Amino acid sequence: MDGLKGEDSIAELCRRDGIAQSLYYSWSKEFLEAGKKRLAGDTARAATTTEVKDLRREACDLKEVVAEQALELRLLKKSMIADGGEDE
Repeated sequence: MDGLKGEDSIAELCRRDGIAQSLYYSWSKEFLEAGKKRLAGDTARAATTTEVKDLRREACDLKEVVAEQALELRLLKKSMIADGGEDE
């Protein structure tokens, strides 16, 4: 991380930590590539238990709304048919 901050030279940091500069650059490249992947949207993660429960509750609520609307539509169609049949 000190190398990314740019406060000290890479040569100085490598000398201090006893590693070859080529190793530092290799690690730095791996670190930056992983960061690019993450920023590019490679952020798949598992949902938390709370999120799953919330989504299930929402799906149940939506199913109820759809069922209610389907029932209302059927009743309206039946009443229109009944009204039309009486007029003839």
